Amino acid sequence: MKYSYYPGCTLKTKAKELNDYAIRSAKVLGIEMEEIENWQCCGGVYTAAKDEIATKLSSIRALAQARDKGQDLLTLCSACHNVIKRTNNDIQTDEDFSFKANNYMAPDMEYHGETKVVHYFEVLRDVVGFDTLKSKVVNPLKGRKIAPYYGCLLLRPGTVMAFDDPENPKVMEDFIRAIGAEPVMYAQRNECCGGYMTLNDKEIAENRSETVVTSAVKKGADCMITACPLCRYNLEANSVTELPVIYFTELLAEALGVKEVQ
Repeated sequence: MKYSYYPGCTLKTKAKELNDYAIRSAKVLGIEMEEIENWQCCGGVYTAAKDEIATKLSSIRALAQARDKGQDLLTLCSACHNVIKRTNNDIQTDEDFSFKANNYMAPDMEYHGETKVVHYFEVLRDVVGFDTLKSKVVNPLKGRKIAPYYGCLLLRPGTVMAFDDPENPKVMEDFIRAIGAEPVMYAQRNECCGGYMTLNDKEIAENRSETVVTSAVKKGADCMITACPLCRYNLEANSVTELPVIYFTELLAEALGVKEVQ
């Protein structure tokens, strides 16, 4: 199982754990992550404006590189995944956008949506399989009560992302069970943490993050997992109620026995 891998900026700086433990775990599971060359920032936010081309070109170039290698494009960061997959959908469904975007591309890199974009969670579910993952676990996380936090970007818009049921997702819960822990079901698991509102209206982000964390704590969660660096920041920095927020790859690596003992 070989994939072109797009890490994104934050996984090389503030979210190294999300990146590094994913790579360690992938080796155990038979997944080869080949980082694409000379990748650039995806922009961090999908721009809905139809005439906005420039901010999406880095995503298109990454998609074209994966296409040229005959590989699916693998992502980890929820924001990167959302931007790249929605941009890919634009290329596939909007002829005007595709025409304008390709005017910026080198002739040998013209791109028309040939690449499949997959998230690491989707590879665990659809390619590795949670039964196989469970069989690889050497350190089952028994007794741990883990709250899965999806947030917005993995799930919405549902018809484009096609990641899971946006109203009642289950992939994270199935992942938690596969590594031997108990998933905590709580009302706010697929609601917004406040996102980038923390930059211009911090009160909104504080209210949203506190609502999410409190919802999980009331259901008995020991910790929360996420695939989004911004969500992790908001849930930790903007919430009064304390609950450890961990990248899902950290627990995956722990269960597979490839995470160093603290």
